[in-house]
Amino acid sequence: MGFPKLLIEGKPRRIEELQMNVQKKFNCVNRKLNIGITRIANPYGHPNILAEFIAGQLKNRVSFRKAMKKAIELTEQAGTKGVQVQIAGRIDGKEIARVEWIREGRVPLQTIRAKIDYCSYTVRTIYGVLGIKIWIFVNEEQ
Repeated sequence: MGFPKLLIEGKPRRIEELQMNVQKKFNCVNRKLNIGITRIANPYGHPNILAEFIAGQLKNRVSFRKAMKKAIELTEQAGTKGVQVQIAGRIDGKEIARVEWIREGRVPLQTIRAKIDYCSYTVRTIYGVLGIKIWIFVNEEQ
């Protein structure tokens, strides 16, 4: 998890509830299921966590440019070499769909040896569905 305090803080029963729900889904009533929570060192260095952050901002009707710039700022603090964020769909509820993207630093998508983390995420807003894509350039392997 990126932020395990959110799950652990309130009540320790949350983990037990999660465990019971997962056991019901997998139909393993007679077996014991153990859940281990590990903390991610740089949560904003992972594209999935960053996409969920942007999705939460867009659901709260924050400007998409402000949300993208804040996400890029958080990613740069995590120590990455480059990040590219793209949002597509009915941005700000406009009648026509469009694609907006921002890149900061290096994101060499054509270089095979470059280690790039990628995430595609959809978010349902009151205007419709928006697509969020995130590329994070970690490092280049020699």
